[in-house]
Amino acid sequence: MTTLVETALEKAHAILGSECSPIGLMASPEGYPHVWARDSVITSLGAILSPGHENCLRVSLATLAGQQSELGAIPNNVSVATGRLDHTNAGSVDSNLWYILGHYIQHRASGDVEFLREYWPSLERALLWLRYQDSNGCGLLEVHEAADWADLLANRFNILYDNALWYAALRAMADMAQLVGASNGPDFGAMARDVRHKMRLVLWVGPETEGEWGPSCPGHTEWTHTLSQVDPVLVKRPFFLPYVAFRDFGDYCDVFGNLLTILFGIANPAQEKRILDYLHQVGIAEPYPVRVLHPVIHPGNKDWREYYRNNNLNLPEQYHNGGVWPFVGGFYVAALVKAGRREQAAQVLEKLAEVNQQGVDAEWEFNEWCHGATGRPMGYPHQAWSAGMYVFAHRCVQESCVSIFDETWRNQQ
Repeated sequence: MTTLVETALEKAHAILGSECSPIGLMASPEGYPHVWARDSVITSLGAILSPGHENCLRVSLATLAGQQSELGAIPNNVSVATGRLDHTNAGSVDSNLWYILGHYIQHRASGDVEFLREYWPSLERALLWLRYQDSNGCGLLEVHEAADWADLLANRFNILYDNALWYAALRAMADMAQLVGASNGPDFGAMARDVRHKMRLVLWVGPETEGEWGPSCPGHTEWTHTLSQVDPVLVKRPFFLPYVAFRDFGDYCDVFGNLLTILFGIANPAQEKRILDYLHQVGIAEPYPVRVLHPVIHPGNKDWREYYRNNNLNLPEQYHNGGVWPFVGGFYVAALVKAGRREQAAQVLEKLAEVNQQGVDAEWEFNEWCHGATGRPMGYPHQAWSAGMYVFAHRCVQESCVSIFDETWRNQQ
């Protein structure tokens, strides 16, 4: 590997060294001095590979569990200064999803079954809270706008990103239930397979036959009305749609959501190839890995919202509306490795080193996000998940495997 790639690895380890607070992994000292559920778990994919940070995820999970609501909701974030939860948006469905996956990742890294047993009641409550987000009993989660990591984006109802995580969380619960001997609960494996099946039916554009729906599907009629509009209008798309709602759908590529379908084995081999070919064809890693939405949403589009103008954030080519997010670039590298495209993954890793080298005030700021056209930093510096996912991506390329997911998540079609 090039010197730049190796230098970036050293710098990423240094960033992680400043992120492990007494109550867990901070998102960043500037701008986000909190333990965020999603950030801390995503960061941990690299932090557990960084010497001296092996226990940071365990501390983060304990902090989040300590602030779990009576109904089972995991907080969006917990302030390092106060040790209390800090609500900064309208809600966060993916906090529960990443919390469950965090326990799975923690066990894979440590092998500590006792920690799982201690927090199993909390995991069951977190899972039950998620089941109540399936308001119509269709098997998929129904999520309102801006209720996940894309907190200024109008994805809604059956959202790709959240349901990809829902599938993964159920798979994780199935594995962890066996480890703790919880044999009397729901069949999480069967629930996961049902989610994957319905995601392929509803969010992948193509004709469905009556037989594919199975003998019973509570959401069948509702989806049929919507898909009767989707298929004739779109005909086909080389990616999973970002959302399907009541007689409505999104027609753009949610890059993060599609990468998760590859890493978790939701996409079948033909779908995986079409997704990755498309991302390469549209230059999703240009100017840097990766722009998280293509094509961008402009005023006048049905998915445009006036709140996109808030703080000058979600304008075209910015923030969630086509901005470059280096942490998602790490997931792109991992997906390429999983698909056997190691040479391309190594090339993208080098560009990921380049974007992390940039800074507003100094080099190697590991910025939050960059402008989708210019590639220049616009977010907060010293982002834990930008550093953590670089470490993870580097390991994936180095070992030609996706270290956390390969063994149990491969070949699950």
